[in-house]
Amino acid sequence: MAALLSDFLAAYAPFDKSELDDITGQFESRKVKKNEIILTEGEVCNQLIFVNDGCLRLYYVVDEVEITVWFAFGGSSSIDIYSFISGLPSTYFIQAIEDSEIMFLPKSQLDNLYLTNPKIQEMMRKFWEDAILTLIERFTALQKDTAEQRYLNLLKKPEYLQKIPQKYLASFIGVTPTSLSRIRKNIR
Repeated sequence: MAALLSDFLAAYAPFDKSELDDITGQFESRKVKKNEIILTEGEVCNQLIFVNDGCLRLYYVVDEVEITVWFAFGGSSSIDIYSFISGLPSTYFIQAIEDSEIMFLPKSQLDNLYLTNPKIQEMMRKFWEDAILTLIERFTALQKDTAEQRYLNLLKKPEYLQKIPQKYLASFIGVTPTSLSRIRKNIR
């Protein structure tokens, strides 16, 4: 399980094998069932979560409607960045949308790693930069692109279409499930 996490970390900083072994050894692993909630609105996100296998989604609720903002597949992370960095309660939920294996590192352990391994600071800086760029790209697409264009962009990501229920996909691109059906029909 740690091999995928090692690859993820090494993509952001030049760790040697012993450093990677030390860092990955501090992550705890856990299996989560489909629909299990990992983070609840109102809790502080105090864990860096890595998805080893499966899929998680980040969402919030407005007027009893779930709005999906992010999906994390195997080999990526899931986190409420704002809550994690600020220490304030989250306005989001993180949920497994299929049986998943996750690895997590408490923020307090990450803070200790900052002190013992300076490369982890470089790794996290690059990780945050990557996350910010992705969020800006997503925000811009929601503001600029049509719903049809956002769906066409999803077609380039087969894991989205294979793993994610249509109601979550609709929410992710900012439309109702009925509108998504109409978009799909028009594209065919």
